[in-house]
Amino acid sequence: MCTTCGCSDDARPRLTNLQTGEVSLIGDEPLTARAHDDDGHAVATASRHHSHGHGHGHTHEHGHTHEHGHTHEHGHTHEHGHTHEQDHTHQHDHTHQHDHTHAQDQHDHSRVDSHSSHPAHAPSHSHADAPFGRGSVVALERQLLAKNDKLAERNRGWFSGRGILALNLVSSPGAGKTSLLERLLSDLRAEIAMSVIEGDQETLNDAERIRSTGCDVVQINTGTGCHLDAEMVARGLDRLNPALGSVLLIENVGNLVCPALFDLGEHCKIVIASVTEGEDKPLKYPHMFRASELLLLNKVDLLPHVQFDVKKFEAAALRVNPEIQILPVSATRGDGLSALYDWLRARRARLGRWTAATT
Repeated sequence: MCTTCGCSDDARPRLTNLQTGEVSLIGDEPLTARAHDDDGHAVATASRHHSHGHGHGHTHEHGHTHEHGHTHEHGHTHEHGHTHEQDHTHQHDHTHQHDHTHAQDQHDHSRVDSHSSHPAHAPSHSHADAPFGRGSVVALERQLLAKNDKLAERNRGWFSGRGILALNLVSSPGAGKTSLLERLLSDLRAEIAMSVIEGDQETLNDAERIRSTGCDVVQINTGTGCHLDAEMVARGLDRLNPALGSVLLIENVGNLVCPALFDLGEHCKIVIASVTEGEDKPLKYPHMFRASELLLLNKVDLLPHVQFDVKKFEAAALRVNPEIQILPVSATRGDGLSALYDWLRARRARLGRWTAATT
């Protein structure tokens, strides 16, 4: 569960591939493990998953044989020995609170397991009877963010190994992210290969708009969730398979709170605000503006019709993030778009130089 907003893990987000019409529930299949070969190029390797239903569920991304025993408070021990030949989940249909130790010499927890970076989920531990208080909530949030950050680093390495510039577009609902994307894709599609991951709680509306530009796109519907996370993006990448040296544009769910906390593996965030929202928006949502490299002030064509002080807005943004770059734009009239396109070209070239130097 996201303890910032309350959206839960049982939201069952789903992914729709607009090119094939395929719809899949995220989490119902193994996540492709991404690695790099000796030449620094990204390669995909299939992973095997299995889960232990002990109340401290963890997933192993490798096939192996292991044994582990549980000693119960009522004085008996039972051993579980099994060999994993394929993807599967096994559950123990009983609830117990006791100290237990896993005899796990046959497998290595240093691999990418969903719990390997969390002290609370170490292979040998005791369950405490402490109530689910504030400390437990904070610990849970840290564990969830740590798991997400590990997957985000995997995504980032995959992007960099393939020379793909990944941009995370964030805003409140209605700021104009999709309209800007449509204009950008139409104007630059002959120059730069681009693909899109669309994030919304429901509908395929935005993905259909993007597909009409001729761009490859997948839609992630988060259900009750209010943000994309690194695993969702990894699932989208499996379907999109963006080209080497291309640009991936991730349109996050409209929300200025939680998307600031969840790293997707992107190279930078672009926050989009509009003149219809009020010039104090950066002060109200400082984490998002602080986390972003570029700020697009959209809908400047409406300035004659709204009460909005551009100088106050820019001062508020720079107060929160003195390094942020601000570009006034209009997706409908075209104001400032040439400056945005120049920024995109320069950011892509910068990644290209870094990639060439490290491969």
